[in-house]
Amino acid sequence: MSETEVTTAPSPLMLADGRPAALAWSLDPALRHLNHGSFGAVPLVAQERQQRLRAEMERSPVVWFPALPQRLATSRVDIAAFLGTAPDRLALVPNASAGVSVVYASLMHRPRGEIVVTDHGYGAVTMGAQRLARRWGGRVRTARVPLDADEQQAYQAVAAELSEDTALVVVDQITSPTARRMPVDLIGAEAHRRGIPFLVDAAHAPGLIAAPLAGVQADFWVGNLHKWGCAPRGTAALVAQGPLSEHLYPLIDSWGAADPYPDRFDQQGTVDATAYLAAHTALAFIERTWGWGTARRYMDDLASYAEQILTAAFAEVTGSDQPVDVGMPVPGMRLVRLPAALGASRVEADSLRDRVAEELGVEAAFTSFDGVGYLRLSAHVYNTAGDYEYFAEACVPILGEWARAARETHAAP
Repeated sequence: MSETEVTTAPSPLMLADGRPAALAWSLDPALRHLNHGSFGAVPLVAQERQQRLRAEMERSPVVWFPALPQRLATSRVDIAAFLGTAPDRLALVPNASAGVSVVYASLMHRPRGEIVVTDHGYGAVTMGAQRLARRWGGRVRTARVPLDADEQQAYQAVAAELSEDTALVVVDQITSPTARRMPVDLIGAEAHRRGIPFLVDAAHAPGLIAAPLAGVQADFWVGNLHKWGCAPRGTAALVAQGPLSEHLYPLIDSWGAADPYPDRFDQQGTVDATAYLAAHTALAFIERTWGWGTARRYMDDLASYAEQILTAAFAEVTGSDQPVDVGMPVPGMRLVRLPAALGASRVEADSLRDRVAEELGVEAAFTSFDGVGYLRLSAHVYNTAGDYEYFAEACVPILGEWARAARETHAAP
């Protein structure tokens, strides 16, 4: 953001009856919910749909479970249409990490094979890659991508790690710790040219990006619907194409194992699959109430406004105006630099998250990258400018006090 650019507060979104958008959710009004990106938030209509489905399941389980695969196949059609893909490419999994684990467990053994990841990757996904590499007797190669790297620089950093020993490439479409995009279109094309399987961790993409699969050559793509899509938690899509898709099996072996991909994922014993069946209710609610295009524009405008006022608020506390230069920014998400003594590691950032929730009554996301702590903004339709103005006025000064206390503690002999 340039020094002359001024972002005005967007008018809050309202429900059809004129009430605030937040009243369509069951979020605790005693808390400020500024961290949609971590766990999402489920609108009441989707919660109620899931509760009705659970009641139906409990009334007649012997009827419910044999009929479940067909109902899940129908749900996949709706979700595939939302994502812009074919239903026969899409399997339902509990979350992005579970989908990644499916891929790791299903790939053929590659002796001494190397796996390429980036230093922006989600920790659990990278740890899974490390376990797979150990089983192969290989190793993980980490592409170092500067936070301010543009599309070509990020692509080149990943491409430089590829070799004839590369057996898999794993890249985030939107990074969790740094709220930036990666050029998965360019990386996917290069991996495809070299015949290297490509896995896209798209945990944040569904709902935040209008057509997240467009132009992406990925053997495997996994995205959460319970984040920006607001589906009941435990709902994600695994999209696979090409011959490797037939090697994918659910983590739970069940009677559907003999079915082709993705049908075999629709039958996994007595798993509560009501979240999958209620997912479209949440997606349709956003579309019916505001339209996804309007919702995305609002989230992005609000994130821009929040970034501006919070960066200014922290500058008043620290005496240093340090806007964060993200090379490939993401709509609806932003990073704001924290005072130097706060959130410099993942453990410190998580501790700060918990302390802010307990002592300040705000659910916020704090992340770290390359030894620097950040406040990660992730706005949704139920957020308003007032939420971020409150944080700037009431919380930033306290965070400044915590930072000063931390510096004094570290400086003490």
